[in-house]
Amino acid sequence: MFRIRKIVDDVAPMDKAAIAQVVEIMRAQFPLITEQEIDKLPWQLHDPLKYKYRSILFVAEDAQSRVKGFALLLHFTDIKFCYLELISAAPGRTGGGIGGVLYERMREESVALGVIGLLFECLPDEASLCRDPDMLKQNVARMRFYERYGVRPIINTDYEQPVVADQDNAPYLMFDDLGGGRPLSRNEARKIVAALLERKYAHLCRPEQIKEVVASFRDDPLQLRPWRYIKRRQPAAVAVMPRGTRSIALVVNTKHDIHHVRDRGYVEAPVRIPVILEELDKLQLFTRLQPKDSSERHIRAVHDQDYVTYLRHACEGLPPGKSLYPAVFPVRNASRPPKDLPMRAGYYCIDTFTPLNKNAYLAAKGAVNCAMTGAESLLDGYHYAYALVRPPGHHAERRAFGGFCYFNSAAVAAHYLSRFGKVAVLDIDFHHGNGTQDIFYRRADVLALSIHGHPRDAYPYFNGFEDEHGEGEGVGYNINYPLPERITVERYHKTLATALKRIRRYAPKFLLVSLGLDTAKGDPTGTWELKSGDFYRNGAMIAALGLPTLVVQEGGYLTRTLGVNARHFFAGLWEGKPAR
Repeated sequence: MFRIRKIVDDVAPMDKAAIAQVVEIMRAQFPLITEQEIDKLPWQLHDPLKYKYRSILFVAEDAQSRVKGFALLLHFTDIKFCYLELISAAPGRTGGGIGGVLYERMREESVALGVIGLLFECLPDEASLCRDPDMLKQNVARMRFYERYGVRPIINTDYEQPVVADQDNAPYLMFDDLGGGRPLSRNEARKIVAALLERKYAHLCRPEQIKEVVASFRDDPLQLRPWRYIKRRQPAAVAVMPRGTRSIALVVNTKHDIHHVRDRGYVEAPVRIPVILEELDKLQLFTRLQPKDSSERHIRAVHDQDYVTYLRHACEGLPPGKSLYPAVFPVRNASRPPKDLPMRAGYYCIDTFTPLNKNAYLAAKGAVNCAMTGAESLLDGYHYAYALVRPPGHHAERRAFGGFCYFNSAAVAAHYLSRFGKVAVLDIDFHHGNGTQDIFYRRADVLALSIHGHPRDAYPYFNGFEDEHGEGEGVGYNINYPLPERITVERYHKTLATALKRIRRYAPKFLLVSLGLDTAKGDPTGTWELKSGDFYRNGAMIAALGLPTLVVQEGGYLTRTLGVNARHFFAGLWEGKPAR
């Protein structure tokens, strides 16, 4: 199995590692390519203005981030066409279908960019133009493959004339109308070919050669070579938008109800999930993804090792149906926690109302699996993903649980995504995301922002003040917006606008939203009065950032309006999304 991941720059460590692997594939699969052309790849991604086209790299990666193939797409934004510069599977991978999947992804991206068509070069399948019989066989196979998509060489031009005398294998220029059936006009073709030769091949072609080739495009519209390999003459259509822009990935913690605390007053109840799902179904915007089991190492990347081990063992040792509430809090001598597991609960807990039970670890691990699956769906091309989970997670600190939270699912996903670029975490739960703040307080690669009830009035009471800005490298990358117990909706949206402005300035690659719906009017844990229309506006304002966004469910306990408010938030998020 592999995923197709889009890379637009060379900044993130994981992107640099992928680019390095692509370079090795280029050396192995394109022996005639020069080191100068290979060295150019990172610069193409880094500085599009220099080359007068935008370079987009797509890599096919397995679960271990090993690159199994790649494609390099050039977007000529001023002339509205795309050019497929390179496409290749890794050595030994030619039979795995990677090339086909990559090419289809190039077509999807081209359609999404609104271009006239997709062009590329392909070596000739004529014996008179290719003297090597083995290479000729490969060329024929490629032409047969592309003809399945209605792609054929442009004819009646001098494009394939050799650059140097007696050159073998001069390429054809291929045209893919992306299933639209619209041919290129002569004027369009001349502008495209001139831009292509001047910006990509000026080091090989003299100015007078370029003029001659451009002038040779005389047909209006351009003519493609007659069908040669495929009897079915209907070109393969392309969806209007890539799959990731047609729907929101939805990942549900389906086994959440194994964690059911029936104690009086415990509002974090299983019914929260189905009431949200019932309303979301009305939007018909979601593609349901099965959560993948993620390694516990992702949890240990943000949570203390001993804490994770304790939580697993303590939960395993409890009898079914029994809740263990912390009773002793050893803050005076934190270096010597109690040996007895029930007594040690307070060593790792911040309050007296978040119990441990036999399934707390399993449910929290399931929530992490959903958040991680949602994060990976962004890398797979989805623009939005929603991890609908319980228990929530944003109160879980590096080495402590509380506030109904055991593992910080949002922080686990944010840390994972930070390998691929900067991440902003926006917490819009009524209660401060003290766990997220604690985990990222000393980091600059994750910007943590929280809009919440002032800690003098609202849980968790000890964190979330305005003067908590981060430490060390993280100074300036933790931002709190504590608001009074009673506020107007106008003030709330003004604060949200301020937070979004800070996110724009940070310019992250991904956005993660800790979605608390406990800001709603009548919620038993909050004091604000947002209504369904206000949640719609929240979604629309966040959508205006235009960032790939993972939403992770946190609080929200008024089940009468919980689903309606969730539906309105996602309607605003979807309808407010900027056009690509």
